[in-house]
Amino acid sequence: MSAVRSLWKGFLRLGNVSCGVRLTGAWTEAETIHFRILNRKTRQPVKAAYVDEVTQKTVEPDDQVKGYEVDKNEYLLLEPEEIAALKPLSQHVMTIDGFVDRTEVDPLYYEKPYYLSPADKPSTDPFSLLRDAMVKTNKVALATVVLWQRERHVLLEPLGKGILLTILRDAREVVPASKVFGELEDVKIDPDMTEIASLLIDKKATHFDPSKFEDEYEDALRKLVESKRTGKAMPKPAPRPKESVKDLAGLLRRSLEQEGIIRPNGKKRKS
Repeated sequence: MSAVRSLWKGFLRLGNVSCGVRLTGAWTEAETIHFRILNRKTRQPVKAAYVDEVTQKTVEPDDQVKGYEVDKNEYLLLEPEEIAALKPLSQHVMTIDGFVDRTEVDPLYYEKPYYLSPADKPSTDPFSLLRDAMVKTNKVALATVVLWQRERHVLLEPLGKGILLTILRDAREVVPASKVFGELEDVKIDPDMTEIASLLIDKKATHFDPSKFEDEYEDALRKLVESKRTGKAMPKPAPRPKESVKDLAGLLRRSLEQEGIIRPNGKKRKS
């Protein structure tokens, strides 16, 4: 087994069949620049603290309790043991509710990916059986489990020798596209313009390769930190792009020229 730290351990259950599983992160922020908040005067790190809104005094952890506001400035107190008593079976058991075609799950509902693997050797056979059965039927599983104090709906799909688990957002957490796009006007685009744009898309056709992704802002942060550390000149800010799109046809034409699809005289180059 990998030395990667498990984020959760429990059981994966399908009907009467269950096996021990472990959950690990499928993403990392190890290479991301992180900042500490400092006291400008002393240059020492500061820490966050809960402060009483009325007395402005720091509230120690033992004096903190969760509360639900039922009216303005009127709260119901919920003790930790009361909340803990409500946790369902899915706190320790990930139950498969059903199987669907992968295309039925809208990407809008994806939240975060994790790896799911057998927790021990005896669990390997039932785990592999489920994974291989999903491959054979070309189905993915919908399951329920309690993670980080919340019941989560998750998607399970085969990935190599293991399973990829993706936490799914609740329907109440997703803003319907109609709320954003509903007020957009219907626009009729000249077919010739669409044809020109299609040429540019064909020229730019590629393959998905996340190893080539670059974070220009992260790179700029590293250069800024290095320049301050070494006393060198600060990097110049990148020029802001021009936002004018009045001559859309002209902009497309220049894009085609830059890609070598057409000559400056407007004639298409021979392939």
